[in-house]
This record gives sequence, structure tokens and C-alpha cells, in this order.
Amino acid sequence: MNIRQVIPLTALLCIILLFSDLKKAVAQGFLRAEGKKIVNEKGENVLLRGMGFGGWMVQEGYMLGLQGGGQQFKIREKVKDLIGEDKTKLFYKAWLSNHTRKADIKAMKDWGFNSVRLPMHFNLYTLPVDQEPVPGQNTWIEQGFAMTDSLLAWCKEYQLYLILDLHAAPGGQGNDLNISDRNPETPSLWDSEANQQKTVALWRKLAERYANEPWVAAYDLINEPNWGFEDRENDKNGLKEQKNAGLRKLMVEITKAIREVDQKHLLIIEGNGWGNNYNGIFPVWDPNMALSFHKYWAFNDQASVAGMEKARTAQNVPVWLGETGENSNVWFTEAIRLFEKNNIGWAWWPLKKLGHNNPLQVKSNLEYDAVLKYWNGEGPRPSAAVAEKGLMQLAEDLKIEHNIFHADVVDAMFRQPFSSETKPFKANVIKAGTSLAAVDYDLGINGQAYFDQDTADYHVSTQKTTIGNRGRTYRNDGVDIRKAPKAGYFVSDTEAGEWLQYTLNVQEAGVYNLKLNVAAKDDKGNISILVNGKTVLNNKNIPETGGPELFKPLLLKGIKLTKGIQKLRVYINTGGFNFSSIRFEK
Repeated sequence: MNIRQVIPLTALLCIILLFSDLKKAVAQGFLRAEGKKIVNEKGENVLLRGMGFGGWMVQEGYMLGLQGGGQQFKIREKVKDLIGEDKTKLFYKAWLSNHTRKADIKAMKDWGFNSVRLPMHFNLYTLPVDQEPVPGQNTWIEQGFAMTDSLLAWCKEYQLYLILDLHAAPGGQGNDLNISDRNPETPSLWDSEANQQKTVALWRKLAERYANEPWVAAYDLINEPNWGFEDRENDKNGLKEQKNAGLRKLMVEITKAIREVDQKHLLIIEGNGWGNNYNGIFPVWDPNMALSFHKYWAFNDQASVAGMEKARTAQNVPVWLGETGENSNVWFTEAIRLFEKNNIGWAWWPLKKLGHNNPLQVKSNLEYDAVLKYWNGEGPRPSAAVAEKGLMQLAEDLKIEHNIFHADVVDAMFRQPFSSETKPFKANVIKAGTSLAAVDYDLGINGQAYFDQDTADYHVSTQKTTIGNRGRTYRNDGVDIRKAPKAGYFVSDTEAGEWLQYTLNVQEAGVYNLKLNVAAKDDKGNISILVNGKTVLNNKNIPETGGPELFKPLLLKGIKLTKGIQKLRVYINTGGFNFSSIRFEK
């Protein structure tokens, strides 16, 4: 019998599409450890490239512009002090609704990511132990599970793996208080058997709920433990800990609870001392397990992953770089090139915050600026109306459509680790009368698209903080960029030997005069201009303009440009000046 005799054509198409989508959704199956690799059910190596959603369920003060940071419960108290309890609830409802949405996951897929790390706060899933109506029992809160379900549905749709990360455990897992929203006046995770049992119960509940979800890649059991089990006074963060007995014991108990309901999912463990101290943790106790290390502000040489390589080989398990970032594009490119050369997957931190060194930047507003000045001790207390307006606008601007997208960060993470080619930051269609912004130099690695002397922060290795972009705005390369009320964004802090390249699409060949908008407090600056690698103007002095933000045009005569794509470089022979734009005139 012909199937079309009994099933209408439209229905048949629906069935075909349904099975096609179903096949696509489960094509790779559960991830698992196979020796030193993470593989899918076909045995294919899977290199996780992800982002951590810091600031969504667990706020940290620095992400909101608070000097010195601050735990989420303290931030909430600050908000309540300004606008009252009822409006504080509305603020946090908007925050949780707007921070991470389906559009964020789609964007991540489009950029090239294949995974998401969800930093969970336990208090969205269950009550704190001291608030349980019946001591020793667990009251489950649907909000956290519903948020996780929604995120998982979006990840399924766009085929991104989801890693569940217990970021704020009951009681808090360390003396770095901000990362786990820990209140030091109450018992920590390690001081309270009740907190530990609640942690175990929460993981069992999560595993039971997601046991049959292949797009859940793994369970990251405890984020960045940092606790001095043996020497609380002198080793508060567990960097020198030799036994880590309490940490191993709890992770073994969590594993046992998970395996009672879920035999399939990969488990990820983290050492003490913010994830890197595995003394006393080995041998691993489960055949489907991976090690997570965290890496910040250190050199990106092979020696910097030697400890990871040693542990991976000795335990014959995969290694995953579960958290890293908060640096310049140069550092990002170096680190990803290093990790992927060693078949180490990674999860950057975070996707968005108030700040430029992540793919998405949350905008501030005038009213929230007033709130921040008050919180940071730099201004008067704002009125309740001003504070409410600023906070609610901040929550609204968490939505991706209101975020500032930093294409340079994404380019540094996905293209630049494997290519020395440059790309124009903007189209730069050049004809008589065209101006281009100095800060819109080409996309690419240091030494190809630009050259800067100070490119990244390596203070863990050097004991000296060097931040790359000293202005911390607009772009995240080594180039220093600042913003002035009248001039807007401009290149600043120039040094001898630095240069910037601009790919031009010249519409009409000819001899052009260039006007560089420059500012200098003295007359020491000097530049040269190169076109396609050849010097066309040499040793042009930068005159004093009256101040570092008082910009005046500097005329550069007789620059010959042919039609089509040309590469123009501004080479800095002597630094100390700023410049904001280049204007092309016939």
C-alpha cells in the first residue's frame, strides 16, 4: 500500500520534519570520558568552547561596578535600602528574566560557541538550611529548575551543550566570599553537615531531573573551592592544602548520590585553591569523570598547562578549562591557541557585564551612575525615585538587544588564534571628505593589525599588573582607548614603536591630504605614514595643542592612494600624544 493513500502529504512532511529534528537533537548523544578525551557516543573527540553565565543567578559586585566587589546578598541589601523590599523584588524578577534569554543562546551559536556553563545559586532551587520548616528536610523551589529547563530548551534548539555548575553551594564553599555569595557570619559548607547534605540532595535532585537529557553535557560539582582545611589562619584559600580530605569526601558523596539516579552524565570535579589544588583528591573514583582547572592572568606558555597535562596523564581522564577570561584580546587569543593545541576545552567568563572585555557589555545609565557613586562613596544618596529608575533601566538593558556587542572579542576567540590575517573593523569606504575614527583600526592579532607595547595582564606570572587597554573602553586589544566628553573615543597613551593599521576601500585614486585630529600637551610626538608597507610620509612632528583632550587637525599633504583595497598605517616614532580621527581630502 502506498503510504500517501492513508497519510495526507502535509502530515507526511510534518512526520519527516519531526524525525529529522529529533535525530538532530540527539545525534551526538551523551558526552563521556574516554581516556584523556571527552567524546560523544560516536567516539568523536568533542572540544567544548563555551561561556559561563556569570552574574545571572549569582551576582558579583565587580560586574555591577561596585569597587571592592561584594556578595549578592549584600548587593540586595543595598538595593533594598534605596528602594524598599517590594521594588527590590521587582528588580530581581526583571534581572533574572532579562539577563539570559533565547536570543543570547542564538547569538552564541552564531558566533561559534558550542556550550554554556550555568553558574547556579542553590537558593533558587532549595531553601537555606536555617530557613527549612523541618530541619534536615529539603524544600524544593521551582524557580531555579524552571530557569534551567528554559535554558536547556534553548540549548537543545541551537545545539549547544549545557554544563550545570554549582557556583554558590549551601553555606558557601570558600573564603573568596563574592563568588559563592557566602555570609561569613553563618556556617560555611565545610562547617555544617546540614549544608553538605543539602548539597548532596540538590545534586541528586538535579541528576534525577536531567538524567535522560543528552544536551546536558556534564555536572560541575562545586565551583572553585577555596578553603584551608588544615590551616585556616595562614592558608584561607587552600592553596597550600596537602590533604583536601573534606573536599574529596563531599565530592565522593555527591557522586554516589548522582549515580543512584543517573549513570550517564560526565562528572566534573575541581581542586581546592580556586580549582587548581588537587593534592589528596586523586585517584579519581568514577569512570566517567573530568578534571576542571581555572586560569587567570598567567602566561600562556606550555609550562602554564604542565600541571593539567601531568594530572590528565596520571589519572587518564580529560581536562577542561572550566573558567578563564577577564583579560585582553591578546591574552584570549594566546590562551585559546594554547588550550586547543593541547585538546583542552574551555569556558570563558562571563558572557556579559558592565565592562568591555567580554562579548556583550551591559550599558549603564545616568541614574544608575548616581547609585554607583553613592555605593562607592563618591556621591550623595540618590532619591528612591532616581535609584528605582536607574536600577530598573539597568535590568532592562541586560537584554541582548540593548547590550553593546564587542565583535573584536569574538574575533579574538574564534579567528585570531588560528589566523594572522587582518580584517577591517568597519567598511572604511574612502572618498573625498570621508573621516574614520582612530579607534576603528583593523581586527587582528598584535603585530599584524596593530602593535602595542602593553597588551595583557599577566600579574600572576609577573607580579606586576599591566592591563592592555588602559582606558578600558570600546575595544579589548592592547591599544589604549579613552573617552572624552567632547572628543568621544580616542587612541591614547601612545608609545614609540606602536602603530595602527586601517584597511581602506578607496573609491577614487588620487593624491589625498590627510587631517589627523591630534591632541598633545607638548610637542614631542612624531609619526610616519605607510601605505601597503611603504613609507609615504616620514617623521611628521605632532605640535602641542594645549592639552591631551584638546584636539586639533594636523595636515599631512600628498598621500597617494590607488583605487581599491589599501592598507594605511600610522606609525608612532615618538609617543605621548592622542588622536581621534583621520579625514581624507583631495
